[in-house]
Amino acid sequence: MNIEEEIFKKCTLNETNLIKYGFIKEKKWYKYKISLDSFLVEITIINNKVKGKIYDLESESEYTNYRVKDIQGSFALDIKEKYIKILKDIKDKCFDKNYFMYSQSNRITNLIIKKYKITPKFLWEKSPGYGVFKGVNDKWFAIIMNINKNKIISNEDKEVEIINVKLNDTSYLKEKGIYKGYHMNKQTWFTIILDDSLTDEKIMELIDISYKLSNLKDEWILPANIKYFDVISYIDSMKIFSWKEPKSIKLNDIVYIYLGSPYSSIMYKCKVKELNIYNDLNDRVMNLEMIEKFNTNKFPFKKLKEYGLNSVRSPRRIPTKLSEFLKDETT
Repeated sequence: MNIEEEIFKKCTLNETNLIKYGFIKEKKWYKYKISLDSFLVEITIINNKVKGKIYDLESESEYTNYRVKDIQGSFALDIKEKYIKILKDIKDKCFDKNYFMYSQSNRITNLIIKKYKITPKFLWEKSPGYGVFKGVNDKWFAIIMNINKNKIISNEDKEVEIINVKLNDTSYLKEKGIYKGYHMNKQTWFTIILDDSLTDEKIMELIDISYKLSNLKDEWILPANIKYFDVISYIDSMKIFSWKEPKSIKLNDIVYIYLGSPYSSIMYKCKVKELNIYNDLNDRVMNLEMIEKFNTNKFPFKKLKEYGLNSVRSPRRIPTKLSEFLKDETT
């Protein structure tokens, strides 16, 4: 990537501002000239591409030493720095800044902003082109990245931008233009190259699915040992009650309380009402609101196992298959 490509890679030309800045339109391109010490800088813009040349006025020839990869001389370095300053001024005054490098990436970003009022967050200094979209629960529902295309298609070597979305259904891989998630869980995340292989409308359909999946409330199952504590009397005696707070649980998450032997079944459905409370023993607890109580024969362990739950030894998130079953049975 040359100097001009690097500086203008996330910009869109604003032609009105070019004329105000001093560019002259000639047929399909714009030209601008400015003196730089004993040199003349000539900038040409055509099809949103910026090209620049520096001419030595004394020798009447093009000067190129500033483009050498590892500049040794201080003179050439000084010319390069001054040239970059000119380019950045043109960028600031004649171009609109984009979030990403390529057209479809920016169109999709603008559609996300318009629909969800969410802008990308650039979280990593080492990967400044990676933009994450987070939903209401601070969970990712999309990420746009610039990578080498050969990481997705082995025989193609060029930089592209991709978007990863959460779909949770491997059947999407049968569709043209959808690949296993790059650098993500390949069972639930999928990659699309943003090169117009898929239409904006199709990609937004997939983003909508990802947004809904990523913003679902987490559902948990918490074990209770009735041999050491009368859980039933405790929960039944109050609508809102305290419980030890597991890591990563969030406000409004759904919690199912599983009672061990002799019941070995889910008996309560609750909702997280308050977090980060400390009891008299200085243990961190949460407040749960009991939503529904079940008969002990409604969700026995034998039935839960059929839907992917193999044990209930500690707090854990509920498997997707079991979550769908519980929703069907409790709504």
